[in-house]
Amino acid sequence: MTTEVRALRDAEWDGWFDKVDLAFGGVPEPPEGRTLWRDRTEIERSFGAWADGDWVGTAGAFSFGLTVPGGDRVAAAGVTMVSVLPTHRRRGVLRSMMRHQLADVRARGEALALLTASEPAIYGRFGYGPATQELRLSVDTLRLAPPDLPGIDGVRLRLVDPAEALPDCERVYGQLVPTRAGMLARLPGWERMGVYDPEGERDGAGRLQCVVAEVDGEVRGYARYAVKPEWDHAGPFGTVHVRQVDALEPVVYAALWRYLFGIDLTSSVSVRGRPVDDPVLHLVADMRRCGIEMRESLFVRPVEVGAALAARTYRTPVEVVLEVADPFCPWNEGRWRLSGDAKGASCARTTDAPDLALSVRELGSAYLGGFTLSALAAAGRVQELRTGALHAASVAFGSDVAPWLPHGF
Repeated sequence: MTTEVRALRDAEWDGWFDKVDLAFGGVPEPPEGRTLWRDRTEIERSFGAWADGDWVGTAGAFSFGLTVPGGDRVAAAGVTMVSVLPTHRRRGVLRSMMRHQLADVRARGEALALLTASEPAIYGRFGYGPATQELRLSVDTLRLAPPDLPGIDGVRLRLVDPAEALPDCERVYGQLVPTRAGMLARLPGWERMGVYDPEGERDGAGRLQCVVAEVDGEVRGYARYAVKPEWDHAGPFGTVHVRQVDALEPVVYAALWRYLFGIDLTSSVSVRGRPVDDPVLHLVADMRRCGIEMRESLFVRPVEVGAALAARTYRTPVEVVLEVADPFCPWNEGRWRLSGDAKGASCARTTDAPDLALSVRELGSAYLGGFTLSALAAAGRVQELRTGALHAASVAFGSDVAPWLPHGF
């Protein structure tokens, strides 16, 4: 089989997206959703594998700014729409597309590639490491007192049309982006994805609703949610399915959760995709009633090791030589001297003796501070070659708040 990996042409998008739908179960995207994805698609960053006159594999990327420790924003490629037809699996199609894509990302001057994985085991071999985690909560609101903070009654809540509230909600989101590593600065239009609400994906819940929280007449937070009504002989026990909650102050955040906990005819709140250090865990009296689950979320792949490590700051001063293994992107292989602190960093090639040895995958996992180098070393994924280097580097790579991916792509 001869496979050609090439860029997508504008007129080919419909057929290309059909292949994505087919690979992910064959359920076609509703027309509104298809239009949203078409508008978001960066044609020049979309390509795939072509064999025997048809697409057999697809891949694309979105242009994002990723917040890194220290609050700076780094240009990153959000890898998406990756698929291979079942007739062409295990023939090197995916490997060819990944190699082509990473070379393209490098040529664009982006130091990082990002993705969310439907099957995480696939992407480690291409250098992607799990870098953030997310919480999933199922809260028994009948057995928990609602959150309360001084001043909470001064927060005004208003139900609004989700689409009409987009400008205010996006302004709140934009102010939060620099405050937590892992958050995405996105191109205009992405905010529309947050209110996309196809009826076929509601799983019995009602339409999307939005409540905004105001202080002194200014929107300082919002929540998007849908209610799934359920009844039995004893009465109602519906569920509030929370899609997003963002707020600029703790009291506003507490007011939004108090509202969500208290919606009539419901007995539980379900939410996923929250940061692992979400303040809501400290706004309730009993975490055990929150049904906590945790899983990995964002995967990070350093495409240019030196540029990526120099782009973030470090919690404590660090001076370390890293021996990096990266057979898939050999330009990264070798020794790198990282020097940095809370003000900035530099990272350049060196011939000095290494202090730590690791693969680019582990570097991606530790990059945002979500997983420690010490934990990776305990799993045999990082080797300490100079006594004391592991602890110092692990602390330096850390972050005061857990990194968090606010939405998929």
